[in-house]
Amino acid sequence: MKIKKADFVKSAVYEKDYPEQLNKKEFAFVGRSNVGKSSLINSLTSRLKLARTSKTPGRTQLINYFLINDEFYIVDLPGYGFAKVPKEMKKQWGQTMERYIASKRDKLVFVLLDIRRIPSEEDIEMLKWLEYNNMDYKIIFTKIDKLSNNEKFRQLKEIRTKLVFENEDVFFHSSLTHKGREEILAFIEQEVLK
Repeated sequence: MKIKKADFVKSAVYEKDYPEQLNKKEFAFVGRSNVGKSSLINSLTSRLKLARTSKTPGRTQLINYFLINDEFYIVDLPGYGFAKVPKEMKKQWGQTMERYIASKRDKLVFVLLDIRRIPSEEDIEMLKWLEYNNMDYKIIFTKIDKLSNNEKFRQLKEIRTKLVFENEDVFFHSSLTHKGREEILAFIEQEVLK
């Protein structure tokens, strides 16, 4: 798939504020704060500053909608697991995300995990919650440029002590080198054409 056009549509908190649903599946990106959601969206769309990135974790606090090729939405969800945020704010972000995931919109959720980290309790809870809600999801391991092939192999072995998956069922991505971008876009295209 070639993304020729990508536009920020709006930010939302409540379902009544979501943009009108299109007749195509939308693709939501979720993960811990600073896992690289905005960077991944920028990489997929080949737009440097479409989604706002920040060195400060917890920058995305709203649900951000991007219209792709005038055809479907990419949805940037708030990050979770950022320790320096007041409890009340964390709770609000969680509710914002839960509302979206529980909504009836036709969606597939990409769960982003930093390949350098063992999945946290919050990561595991997110995956269990998606399964509990019968939600279609795929895992994307981010920041793969930060590890050598040997380190990647060792790290995946460690991650498998917490998660069960086959390498064919997950994606690997680097927003620095754009490795993995074509595979993710090909998968999105296949889902859009369903």
